[in-house]
Amino acid sequence: MTLTADHASAPYFERRERRGRAIEPRRSWASAQPFVARRTRFNSSAEHESLSWRVSGHRYASVTAAADLSMTAVVAAGVLLASGATPVATAGWSAASAAVFVGLVASFKGYRAASLGDGPVEFQSVGRASIAAAVLLMVLGFVAEVAVPRTAVLVGVPVLALGAAGLRHHRRRALHRRRRRGEAMMSTLVVGDEGPVGRLIADLGGAPHHGYRIEGVCSPAVDSTDHVGGVPVLGGVADVVQVAADRAAEVVIVAGTSVSGPALRRLSWALGRVGAHMVVVPDLVEVAAPRLTVRPTAGLSLLEVEVDSPRPRLVAKSVLDATLTAVLLVLASPVIGAAALAVRLTSPGGAFYQQTRVGVDGRRFTMWKLRTMYADADARRAELAAHSDRDGVMFKMHDDPRVTPVGKVLRRFSIDELPQLWNVVRGDMSLVGPRPPLVSEVEAYEDQVHRRLRVKPGLTGLWQVSGRADLSWDESVRLDLRYVDNWSVTMDLLILWKTGRAVLRGSGAY
Repeated sequence: MTLTADHASAPYFERRERRGRAIEPRRSWASAQPFVARRTRFNSSAEHESLSWRVSGHRYASVTAAADLSMTAVVAAGVLLASGATPVATAGWSAASAAVFVGLVASFKGYRAASLGDGPVEFQSVGRASIAAAVLLMVLGFVAEVAVPRTAVLVGVPVLALGAAGLRHHRRRALHRRRRRGEAMMSTLVVGDEGPVGRLIADLGGAPHHGYRIEGVCSPAVDSTDHVGGVPVLGGVADVVQVAADRAAEVVIVAGTSVSGPALRRLSWALGRVGAHMVVVPDLVEVAAPRLTVRPTAGLSLLEVEVDSPRPRLVAKSVLDATLTAVLLVLASPVIGAAALAVRLTSPGGAFYQQTRVGVDGRRFTMWKLRTMYADADARRAELAAHSDRDGVMFKMHDDPRVTPVGKVLRRFSIDELPQLWNVVRGDMSLVGPRPPLVSEVEAYEDQVHRRLRVKPGLTGLWQVSGRADLSWDESVRLDLRYVDNWSVTMDLLILWKTGRAVLRGSGAY
């Protein structure tokens, strides 16, 4: 359909005027150019600049690039001086190295404001730039016969990559703290039907670190509702561009089917003229970007969804499990031995506890843990079932009387889970995956929850780094299903990184 000024309705204008709002005559999407000057005046305020990602995002990118320049120059200078280069040569090559590395990161879109602070692109750009820098150094050394120190490739590039990634991690955490205070946000307008818009507002409101500050809604039901999800309705669907210009919106998110097809195309043209980005929410639930591929076909943009994990990814996960588990098992053996001795000396019963769990595709296996409860714990579970602190089928108690004093310490730092490394070596489990369920829990599963059994259970997982036992049953299931549908080696590495922080904090462990 064509959304122009012809769609204006008298009741809409009357209702806006009754609220005391001055409003100009509604214009078509194609005549949005006059609003650019008003956006510029709005953006000039100091308060808006402190809150807007449009301004602070460019500053964020500039500081990151400057830090990369400085870090690269320092690393290069250290390598060159250690190799016996003269101060003059060191200064020249350090400056050149800094310019080249920053240029490589920029070529991989590492300084785009849209990619910074959220998502993996800025870390991927550092990794790719580091690989490209190492290749370039090897080409200079072996092809151009430039005297490139070996330490530049073997030490300098890895140190630079780790330093740049660490810098971004530090700056991202600081940015997320600012966003939780309402700063450095993208002024956002949401367009669509009440149902999908309400769900979108709830999801984005619960994750402010993504940077969307929703200021208003444009809804087809403008005459029947004043708010959607606690956000004011600022106009109808035909008012999107005018409202975006009035509010200096940086992003317009389209949800539902109220705007689609040719109308969606015309909206993108009009929003481009007022400087707002358009984001379309696909009608897909918990599908991450790596599973999506856009296929241009017959003038259409077909969205292909990956329905099964490719074999190379499965092989990579197996290699990661085998190599990393072997290292962790060697490092953890003294800790496991000392903990087992403490368990054995402080309470009657064996040091280790065996329990039947359900693994991939419903196969049962014996899972090993350090014993943290008294020997009669299983027999006493039935009498404590009514005191569970968790909803759903999982049993957990904050002050479980069956847990021994030593067991509380082991649980606090997840030391009791370390023997499960042996289950990973045997192939029953993976380092990362859903929590291995009990047989009784699986028997009580609803249909969709059985999807958790499509991958190997893990020693750690998405729910462990997102709150652990503090989460509700529905939240735990949602996180496990998200992992099953979207897992990747990169996600596994990120979860392993976050697991260390979660264990040290002890959040949700009891």
